[in-house]
Parts: sequence; structure tokens; C-alpha cells
Amino acid sequence: MRTAGILLHISSLPDPYGIGTLGKEAYKFIDFLKASGCSYWQMLPVGPTGYGDSPYQSYSAFAGNPNLIDLATLVADGLLSEDDLPEATEFDDYEELFNAKSKLLHTAYLNFTGDLTGFATENPWLEDYALYMKIKYSHDMHMWTMWEDPLRLREPEAIAAVIKEDSENPSAEYSIGFWKFCQYIFYKQFAALKAYAAKNRIKLIGDMPIYVSTDSSDIWANPELFELDTDLRPVNVAGCPPDDYAKTGQLWGNPVYAWGEHLRTGYRWWISRIMQAGKLFDVLRIDHFRGFESFYAIPADAETAENGVWKTGPGAHMFDVIRENCPDAPEFIAENLGFLTDDVKKMLDDVGYPGMNVLEFAFGGDDSCYLPHNFIKNSVSYIGTHDNDTALGWYNSQNKKTKKRVRKYICKSSGESICEALIRTLAASVSDMVIFQMQDLLELDSEARMNTPSTVGSSNWHWRLSSSDYAKKTTERLRKILERYFRIPPPVKVKPILKRK
Repeated sequence: MRTAGILLHISSLPDPYGIGTLGKEAYKFIDFLKASGCSYWQMLPVGPTGYGDSPYQSYSAFAGNPNLIDLATLVADGLLSEDDLPEATEFDDYEELFNAKSKLLHTAYLNFTGDLTGFATENPWLEDYALYMKIKYSHDMHMWTMWEDPLRLREPEAIAAVIKEDSENPSAEYSIGFWKFCQYIFYKQFAALKAYAAKNRIKLIGDMPIYVSTDSSDIWANPELFELDTDLRPVNVAGCPPDDYAKTGQLWGNPVYAWGEHLRTGYRWWISRIMQAGKLFDVLRIDHFRGFESFYAIPADAETAENGVWKTGPGAHMFDVIRENCPDAPEFIAENLGFLTDDVKKMLDDVGYPGMNVLEFAFGGDDSCYLPHNFIKNSVSYIGTHDNDTALGWYNSQNKKTKKRVRKYICKSSGESICEALIRTLAASVSDMVIFQMQDLLELDSEARMNTPSTVGSSNWHWRLSSSDYAKKTTERLRKILERYFRIPPPVKVKPILKRK
């Protein structure tokens, strides 16, 4: 079935208290998707953001971001009062936002009279995460590698002392219970949103980074699963080798996996991670999918990515194990962009997941695999992703020759904008699924770009819809395009109930 969806992170929704949340604007966006004929809402990772505010550098591969909790819902649930809510504020920065929001979440926590035991039992990762965040905030937010050895090495006596101290003052700010409560609320609000999406035949697409942040409870609690030395310092970190776009390569800094240990445990950690993601999403985009076939390992003390080596990953075998052990796992999309070896292509064929196409990569002059006439049905296609410029910004940055090539290929008419012509071209492709950035539907320029890779700054991850009027501007126009190219699923026919005579 040919379908379409929109890429928009939750944080980009309108909200009076900083960034978008799991509140009413998220429900309105689902209404917009349904009215437009879309079948999917793709988001960025929803974990708690760490350094640089990036959702790809999270304190946990399992936890949700407390910043995305909706305050108005907490009022409706009786955990906050209207008087507790702050005045509407413009977006500033994530640290300031969290400091303000955490005070309100703590008030809600003190008003909470429920029992979190069942939630903790269903989410065994929660104990380590809550403990990690408790210690982290008592250490001026420093990551675990900077803690004193007894805590850094998780010595039982040191851990027991922290838990004992916390139990004596459970109402303290940033207590272990507080962090558990935040996750309970996040998952409760997300479950309600997912149910509403399902009711409206909208599936949610999540984004799973292949690596986890050094500053995470995952590595602190499971050091044996990563390439660390006997002192629990990273031996090798992840990145990409030098190429035409990065002369010294890309140094991401995430510790790489000790794949032998994952194999020995039957990929237990990965199975848990994917099943947890399945509680939130119907589909998962797996970032840097080629890293499962072979991955680039860079010495941890290196200043650039020039001297890394390629190592063999788990390959398709891991996904065979996941398929056998996770019958209810979400569907997968493989992020397979960039240079791919024959072995990587074979792995993708073996697992059968759809790969990705990005139209903005297609106009270098050659017969690119990213030109729509080279697409295959089993693929998911984009004009650009969160790491690309907006369609308008990208087009405006091209030289005259490339602009002419683009207009000629997409058969742009005099009555079409460049964004509309690109959207039409993608919708007309053979790809089973096409995903449009919300910024491109609104025909926004580079100022609306979500992220510029290999940079850290206030321009990344901060774009937001200014109001709810996006639906008026785009619904009818998008629906006409999707109808023209048969990307709107037919309505569900309900058989009438036969009346007894």
C-alpha cells in the first residue's frame, strides 16, 4: 500500500510553556494528519536530551524526555493546579526550560498518591536510570566517568549508601522516586497519544540511534556491553572515516559495542530496547544501519576520526534473533544513507527492511540512486531529513546549473512553487512510503532547519511551529497531491450488524 507521512518532532509543536509536548497540540497534529490523508507521524528520538540538546545524545536509551510532559494534562489529572502554571513564555534554551519545568514536575510528584511499583516491575531499566539521574544531579550534572571511583565503578556499599540517603528524604528535589514518577507520567501520556493515533489510523514512527551516549545510565549500568578498559574508560568510540564532506572524518565519541558479549547473552539488551520502543512506536527508523554489518572504531584518545579501523558487527543474525524473540516488535526502517559496501547491501536484503532515499542528494550530475526513477518499492523516501536543509533552503543554496537541472527533472510548472513541485515528484515515486518535513509543507527557508550535522549551537533542535494555523495552509493542498498518486488508504468498511428477526 502506498502511503505518506510527516516528519515533525514533538518539541516543534506549539506550546505556551516552551517546547511542544504530548498535550492538545499533539492531538491536533494527529487530526491534521488524518485530514491531510497521511498515515504516519515520524518523530525524532524522545529520550531525555543531554549535551547540545540533541535527541541523539540521551541519558537513556529507554527513558522518555520529561521536557515533553504536558503540564495542562497534569492539571486535568489533579497533580497541578491552574495557579501552579507559569505565564506563557517564548522558547529560550533547554537547560532553562528543564530547570523551570522540573520544579512543576516535582510539585506534581509531591501531589501524587499512586503506587509506582507495578510500573517499575514492567520497566526493569527504571531502577538504574533513576539512580543514575539522582547521582548525576548531586554531582553538578557531571557524567558518571567523572564521579568518584566507588560510584563510578558501582561498588555495592557506595550504591547502598545513596539509596539509604534517598530513602530518608524521598521528597527531596531530584530524588530517585521523582525520576521514576517522571517516567511514569511520560509513558502514561505517550500511551494516550498513541491510542488516539491508532483510533485515527495514524501510525507513529520513532527514531532509534544505533549508539548510546557516554553520559547515560545504559553504559554506567552495563559496562560489559561496551568496549571499555578495566577502569571502565572507553577503548574505542564511534564515528565515520574521512570523505569529501569531512576531511578528517566524523568523531561522534559514543563508545562502541562489545558485540561478542551481546552475542553471548542472546542480544538481551537489544531485545529489551526494541520491545521498550514498541510501547511507544509502531515503526522504528534505525539510525546508521550499516553499523550493524561493520562499524568504524576510533581510538578513544584520538582528536580526529582519521585513524579508525573497520570492525565486523553482528550482521543480519542479530535481527533474526530479534524476530524470533520479539513477535510484537515494531516494523523497521533502515537508515542506509551514504557509501554502502556490497556486504551492507546484502545485509539489508537479508533482513528485508525498507531503506531510505533522500531527494536532496540526487542532483550532483550523475544518474544518482536518489533520483526517483531509480527508487524501488520497498523504500521510504524523503526530500530531506532532520539533518538536511529545508527544501527551499536547499534549492536556494544551489548554483544556477543545478537549479535548472532540478526544475527540469521535476517538471516544475510556472504555477508551482519549488516546494510543491518537489512534494509532487516524491509523491509520484514508486516508494511504498514518502515522508515530508513539516517545514517543506510550509515552504520555509533555511532558518527553519532542524539540525546541521557536526555542529553544536542554538540553531539546532530549536525550530517550532509558530501556531496551529498550519492545518489551514496545507491540509487541502497536501490531500489533493496524495489523492492524485493514490497514497491515501481507503476507509475501513464496517460490516453492519445483522438484526435478529
